[in-house]
Amino acid sequence: MAKTILVVDDSASFRSVVGLALKGAGYEVIEACDGQDALTKLDGRKIHLIISDVNMPNMDGITLVGEIRKLPNYKYTPIMMLTTESQPEKKEAARAAGAKAWLVKPFQPPALLDAVAKLILP
Repeated sequence: MAKTILVVDDSASFRSVVGLALKGAGYEVIEACDGQDALTKLDGRKIHLIISDVNMPNMDGITLVGEIRKLPNYKYTPIMMLTTESQPEKKEAARAAGAKAWLVKPFQPPALLDAVAKLILP
């Protein structure tokens, strides 16, 4: 069975690009347009990895990470931040909230897939 990845980004075109790369590698992809939308998708089904932007309306990525860590079903789900941000403070805030990896946009699909392969739950 394919592993499922939740992609959270306020840019529909960016979600599409990430989704195509992941689907091409055999993953199932669920999309969410911001942190609040992402939380509605975490309905108990198995999610093997969450990839989230940092800057989004309604709920930013770092707040989202903290909220996900409060959910028993998703407490240990690996989370990767995929963002244009590269400030050490933001990275540290994300790590403190529970994010496991940080990839800066624009990204190369092989780099994304390599990071996904290292992080994804068995």
